[in-house]
Amino acid sequence: MKKYWWQKSVVYQIYPKSFKDSNGDGIGDINGITEKLEYLKKLGIDVIWLSPIYESPDVDNGYDISDYRKIRADYGTMSDFLVMLSRAHELGIKVIMDLVVNHTSDQHPWFLESEKGRDSAKRDYYIWKDPVNGKEPNNWGSCFAGPAWQYDENSGQYYLHLFAREQPDLNWDNANVRKDIYSMMRWWLDKGIDGFRMDVISLISKEPGLPDGKAGFNGYAPFTSCAHGPHVHEFLREMNDEVLSKYNKLMTVGECCAATLEEAPKYANSDGSELSMIFQFQHMSLDNDPETGSKWTIRKINIVELKRVLSSWQEKLYGKAWNSLFWNNHDQPRIVSRLGNDGKYREKSAKMLGTCLHMMQGTPYIYQGEELGMTNMRFDSPEDFRDIDSINGYREILDKKLMEPGEAFRAVCYKSRDNARTPMQWDNSENSGFTTAAPWIGVNPNYLEINAEEELKRKDSVFYYYQKLIALRKQYEVIVYGKYQLLDPENPDTYMYTRTLGDEKIICICNFTEKSCNVSIPDEYVRPSKILISNTDQIQIEKDLVHLGPYDAFVLYRSE
Repeated sequence: MKKYWWQKSVVYQIYPKSFKDSNGDGIGDINGITEKLEYLKKLGIDVIWLSPIYESPDVDNGYDISDYRKIRADYGTMSDFLVMLSRAHELGIKVIMDLVVNHTSDQHPWFLESEKGRDSAKRDYYIWKDPVNGKEPNNWGSCFAGPAWQYDENSGQYYLHLFAREQPDLNWDNANVRKDIYSMMRWWLDKGIDGFRMDVISLISKEPGLPDGKAGFNGYAPFTSCAHGPHVHEFLREMNDEVLSKYNKLMTVGECCAATLEEAPKYANSDGSELSMIFQFQHMSLDNDPETGSKWTIRKINIVELKRVLSSWQEKLYGKAWNSLFWNNHDQPRIVSRLGNDGKYREKSAKMLGTCLHMMQGTPYIYQGEELGMTNMRFDSPEDFRDIDSINGYREILDKKLMEPGEAFRAVCYKSRDNARTPMQWDNSENSGFTTAAPWIGVNPNYLEINAEEELKRKDSVFYYYQKLIALRKQYEVIVYGKYQLLDPENPDTYMYTRTLGDEKIICICNFTEKSCNVSIPDEYVRPSKILISNTDQIQIEKDLVHLGPYDAFVLYRSE
């Protein structure tokens, strides 16, 4: 497989609204990011993925864009952005922007023109349809609860919105839409950015006729019903030809809802004709309700199933496409609370989870605060939620009587995207050093114990462990390019795998529980091996048995 710079890189996602407030208005901003670039340099990351900073009414925290070429005033100015970009580049850090082009805000000039009437010059920029039997054109549901259609009294038609009603879907079948999007992308690339993370890019091509899908637990077909439409790869190849191929060494990652092992290599093929890599979410849906598919549960991820899913992506994409590796992002609850232990073993389980992910093949993504072992928030009431998905999801559960109120609240608390969006915990001063004002969303009270200032003073902290994980990827090619093999697949407590590249080999062994246990390892690793990294000082190997304490993790290296 051809080698690219981003295969050895580690990406750090910044959610600007919650990262660092520089001007005391309670909202993170671009100058706050600039202030903390040295911190990111110290961590060792190579790329920043910046969640949207564009002009937006902020219905979906910036993923509803009203002007693609303007910075939202809360975040600063274009001058601030260019200073931040320049400083990042001085430090050897690349910057990729969030590209949100499946939909716009309903306040975007294109939509304001489109909704004027059926004869509007930009009517066909969006997907408008007549009612069917006096109702919505099909049974598609919105990602944020309810139908994916909004009726317009003025024209007597519905427009499609796979997300909030304020986020109408663009009509990518219209060549002028694509032309305008490509022009905007070139405008940003000419400013010197290093690529794009493409929001829900697998949804841009809709099946002709917009057929009904299979209804889910809420009575609607899931918003992913239109994923991987008939022209999606044609559009991405066109985007590559018209824009991406014109710039050197770009990195592109597509958020591909409902991605399968069959579809993934088409998006992220080794010939580079579409994207560098994609995000897939199979491992993130393993704690959904198995009967309804609803994510609003308090189920735990089954480790055997987790190994099966992650291993299938490691094995079947090898040599064909590139993996993205992540536990956290702005749409997921904190992994330490979800798959680790956010109590007694918080730090140890955070290090274990990092070890398990970073030793796999693919480009690792770190979400802000993950390197500190930040945890889920403890919400006191539904009024604490700020996320439209959590607010609407909670209401829908109650309206449809899918759960009792207490159960519904616990489920939404556990899976809410707001868990990832509480302010970055910088120190133990008021509001965690994030802001001097009232923050736009509550700060997790545990910032008094969990914060960057404390961890930077302590060499055994989660921060320095992640620093070492990142450094190892740059030092050992076997971690980047080695072939993956899962061991002991049916063990419900441990995750063990090897990576092999030529005469270099590593074995990664992780205990996902607070129980001690013994696991058998191949004979070749019993012989003296180098310990690359470990979250414990108590590694015990007797004959071919390894003793693992609670949440132990370590990596052994051999070179023949």
